[in-house]
Amino acid sequence: MTDMPQRTLLSIIELGGYPNFTPLYQQAGYTVEAVASVRKALGLLKKTSPDVIVAEFNFQSDFRDRTSSLESLLAAVQRSPKTKVIVFYEKDHAHQLTRLTNQYPIHETLAFPIDPAQLEQSLQRAAAG
Repeated sequence: MTDMPQRTLLSIIELGGYPNFTPLYQQAGYTVEAVASVRKALGLLKKTSPDVIVAEFNFQSDFRDRTSSLESLLAAVQRSPKTKVIVFYEKDHAHQLTRLTNQYPIHETLAFPIDPAQLEQSLQRAAAG
């Protein structure tokens, strides 16, 4: 596995409240960059195109024209079609998330609580295709 090119993963942890998955990402073969906001992630995306982005869907009912800041991220990722996006979400917000999955290509969505084995499988699928 040392001969394989290093894959990059951008982890966006806005609210958190779940385990730090950085060791899992690294074990799956990714170099990890972590940021605490979509705004910071958008700045990074101007300079780099990660293989995978893992982000939270934080539904914000007070947004008039969109569902969350994730929408801005997904619009920016469209310029990098090889980047796969994995979204963590609350089951209570699945309906609002569907609006985004219908509009933007999202590799996979995982509901809280995040099962590390499912996340690892999702990362493997992202690397495979």
